[in-house]
Amino acid sequence: MEELTLRKKVEVSLPTDGQAISPDNFAGRTLEEIEGLPLLVGNRERKLGDIFDVSGTPAERAAEQTIVIIGETRSFRWIGKRMTGGLIRLEGDAGFNLGEEMTGGAITVQGNVEDWLGCSMRGGVIEVHGDAGNQVGASIRGRGKGMAGGTIVIHGEAGYEVGSWMEGGLIHIMGNVDQFAGVHMGGGEILIEGNSEGRLGANMRGGKIVLLGRTPLILPSFTFEEIRERATAGGKAFKGRFYLFRGDLTEEGDGRLFISADANPHLSFYERYLE
Repeated sequence: MEELTLRKKVEVSLPTDGQAISPDNFAGRTLEEIEGLPLLVGNRERKLGDIFDVSGTPAERAAEQTIVIIGETRSFRWIGKRMTGGLIRLEGDAGFNLGEEMTGGAITVQGNVEDWLGCSMRGGVIEVHGDAGNQVGASIRGRGKGMAGGTIVIHGEAGYEVGSWMEGGLIHIMGNVDQFAGVHMGGGEILIEGNSEGRLGANMRGGKIVLLGRTPLILPSFTFEEIRERATAGGKAFKGRFYLFRGDLTEEGDGRLFISADANPHLSFYERYLE
């Protein structure tokens, strides 16, 4: 792998179109050509070299390119958009739509990320060593097709509508999530190690959600089926008693919720339906 480093030299507060920052756009170019790539900052076009000091070695192919970004990029949108290979490593907080529609490669963030992380992605891996905003792995607005492949791992917490319109792949949240995780979900897996604020799987048609923490309630449009002795997600098995719910019946759905019984004793009343 060849490595290029982008070191922030100018603070940018205006919304910035950063989709030029991708292994696919850097590979096969010279350093001078990379420095000349356009970035739309607010309503003005600037060059990448105006904002970053660029150093290192460009690769011939995207799959062989590593990009290291030093400095926060919260005002940047679409970094890594549609990337097919290579690695982007952000050493600081990241902005909206990071990794949108990516099909391969990897993105790692040593910080927090804004909304729409990995929206409509088809492959590759995104790992965030902090918190994420709303609609992780969700659909681009108006499209109705969310994440269909790949893996997103969040070491911290995430906002609302994680996996909205998700069709495939894995989202793994190690912390807590806000409401409506898995809303409109049609496939794939969501693993939540922390707590959920509720309304898990609303309007889901398929897929699986595994919750190891607590949730206030289960939507009445889900049916309680049985108690399982384990649940699996992302190739990992979790032992313990899990309540299995199926729904959402409002969508004639066949989605599955695996809810930790030990973490949710207030849901134990469902067990009488098995007698």
